[in-house]
Amino acid sequence: MNIPDELLYTKDHEWVRVEGDTATIGITDFAQGELGDIIFVEFPAVGDTFSPGDTFGTVEAVKTVADLFVPVSGEIIAVNDALDDAPEKVNSDPYGDGWMVKIRLSDSGEVDNLLDSAAYKALVS
Repeated sequence: MNIPDELLYTKDHEWVRVEGDTATIGITDFAQGELGDIIFVEFPAVGDTFSPGDTFGTVEAVKTVADLFVPVSGEIIAVNDALDDAPEKVNSDPYGDGWMVKIRLSDSGEVDNLLDSAAYKALVS
């Protein structure tokens, strides 16, 4: 299982890459493995705003549908439209081409509530 050290994580199996005031969010390798083959991803609209714990979309796999929870508050500034035609990228490259949304952070201090890679490894092992 791949758990990159440079990312932050949630107990709901999302990952977060913070660059300045922007957070890129996706689901972890563990999550995509548990879901199985992903066939559809639903996202919010650019400009929508969220608070931590809000549902920002869903991931549909062959066997189930899972909600996606935003780990930090802010405004959606980009969605990965490439997943409309190729949702399987979430399975094949969850930390790269399988990213889901980018959010402009409204409170950068919220990232302190996220898990580092060691804490996330402990959670899933």
